[in-house]
Amino acid sequence: MHPSFALLAPLALLVPTLGASESAPEPVAVEREAIEVVDFVDGVNVRQVRIEQRVTIRIAPRDPAIRPSMLAEMAPDAAAPAKLSERKMGKCVPVSGIAAVQADAGGRLLLFMRDQRLVAASLEKACHARDFYSGFYLERTGDGLLCIERDKLHSRAGASCAISRMRQLVATDD
Repeated sequence: MHPSFALLAPLALLVPTLGASESAPEPVAVEREAIEVVDFVDGVNVRQVRIEQRVTIRIAPRDPAIRPSMLAEMAPDAAAPAKLSERKMGKCVPVSGIAAVQADAGGRLLLFMRDQRLVAASLEKACHARDFYSGFYLERTGDGLLCIERDKLHSRAGASCAISRMRQLVATDD
């Protein structure tokens, strides 16, 4: 192949387009109509919009550094482990106040609160705390609280349980 053909080949491709641009038909305008669904109630046009929003909150398992630092503040002597006793509290805790969760023996979840409290949440009889080893999900409520016998906790393993009792754990001086 001659080198001049290689240089003129791109120009040859442009020549048909230059001639065709004058005789090309104009593009056809496409008209689109908006389809509107209107319900008639008593002869009046009614437009209805339904917006559904679902917010799921995830409470993660505790970081290994959270619990020792928290218990160190509760017990002045770091060598001796703190003895914890249960204290009555209200039926609800704010969801935004939960920093982490840990599964405990006896069907309980330990809720580490942001205000340095430790809350033991007992699950229903049919539920096991070990199902919540990787945290839990719950749906946001209007009041922003997690309450006993009202809200359901959903584990990543598929369990769905309600909390039957909540108690605050406090260090004792025995």
